Amino acid sequence: MGYYNFLYQYPYCLLLLVFLTSSYFLLKRKSAKHLRNLPPGSLGWPVIGETLGFFSEGPKNFILKRLKNHSTEVFKTNILGENTVVFSGPEANKFITTNEQKLVRVWFPHSQQRLFGVIKSSANNINQQQKTSPGIARLYGFLKPEPKFVEKFDFLMKQQLSEYCGKEVNVGAYQLVKSYVLTLSCNYLLGIEPERAAKLAGKFDDVVNGIHSVHLDFPGTVFRCAKKAAAEVRREIEGIIKEKSDDQVAATAAAEDLLSIFIAADRSGKVMLPSTVANIVMGIMAASYGSVVTAIAFMVKFVGQRPDVYEKIYSEQSEILALKGSGTLDWDHINRMKYTWAVACETMRMVSPFLGTFREALTDFNYAGFTIPKGWKIFWAVSMTNKNPEYFAEPEKFEPSRFLGNEHYLPHTFLPFGGGPRMCAGKDYARLAVLVFMHNLVTKFKWDVLLPNERILGGMVMPTPIKGLPVRLYPVSIEK
Repeated sequence: MGYYNFLYQYPYCLLLLVFLTSSYFLLKRKSAKHLRNLPPGSLGWPVIGETLGFFSEGPKNFILKRLKNHSTEVFKTNILGENTVVFSGPEANKFITTNEQKLVRVWFPHSQQRLFGVIKSSANNINQQQKTSPGIARLYGFLKPEPKFVEKFDFLMKQQLSEYCGKEVNVGAYQLVKSYVLTLSCNYLLGIEPERAAKLAGKFDDVVNGIHSVHLDFPGTVFRCAKKAAAEVRREIEGIIKEKSDDQVAATAAAEDLLSIFIAADRSGKVMLPSTVANIVMGIMAASYGSVVTAIAFMVKFVGQRPDVYEKIYSEQSEILALKGSGTLDWDHINRMKYTWAVACETMRMVSPFLGTFREALTDFNYAGFTIPKGWKIFWAVSMTNKNPEYFAEPEKFEPSRFLGNEHYLPHTFLPFGGGPRMCAGKDYARLAVLVFMHNLVTKFKWDVLLPNERILGGMVMPTPIKGLPVRLYPVSIEK
């Protein structure tokens, strides 16, 4: 109360604060106007820029409208409080992936920085942490699951479906998928069982939705909801860290979850604070959660609406089922699922798990005949090529055969996992999660999508079916 009393007694201090804040943003805009040869576009209103339009129009429509108006695949704007250049198209995709840490580096929006404790560029942080923490150094290798994890993922998926086997039943497919993905993530990264993972259900939805929200921290905002959820997840992870740190067996170098790897590394003398480890692991979990849930859920939707596609997947998975007999899946089986993975790729083309990601210009550079100033942010709209008829014939048609050979699409037009040195480290994890889910679902059930025209909500990340994607499951005869 003392702070507010001070402002009440000395209102000129409040006016000074408003003046200084406004001056900062106005000077920022003025300096931008003096720069030459910037891409076309508008920086919008003082302070807020075009942020309101970005969210009210929807990020995708916002970008499409301006790409059309400017007849170019690059334009300037101001969103989330930053002068930003939007990059789109195959040439932009190629440029970004080949110039990481040369001309551009990863940048996180302010909301994401606050949620995960990131203050500087992630790229800089990771490079520094790799020098000081064996846990970070092993991270990327860990996100490529070893053969033993195929069996574990298969077992966990069977558990998820066990209550429905042998029945005709209506199921909310979206919730089923989220439960499966969260269970995998908690087991693989945290080393906890499904019962404990259930405590975190719903929290990651809020965290993911807040990643690219406006950084407004007061009750009722998306960011405040995300901040509260992130705090709860962080506390749970820190509790698990303490338990594992006290357990000599769980903290060995041979441990099979990411938390135990960090703890084992710390025992070697390279100590990281539990809060730092919790933020890193939570960030990885949030990134994998949203993208994998979206890929699997909409794959269920599209396959359920296309009996011909279902039959092809069923045929492929039946052969694998016959090969493994009463055993579990292994990497050889996963690598045989070529058509099923083509269906997954077509699903990610139709409904991208994320619209794009941010970068920051490390220096002034030229692109497409325009100057991109040092320090400006770049929104890399990586998925805007996915439905462009110039690159994909009949882009609204669901046609998995596009991805049965590289000749079906042009280079740099489909990058669901990014590319170059910053390609998603969890690509193999995501592929395994998707294929294990579909193998078990298809070899046990057929299904009908009950609301084929269900409305989809979502902007930057994690498109969400508002009714939970209800489906009717029917047992199939080959169930073992």
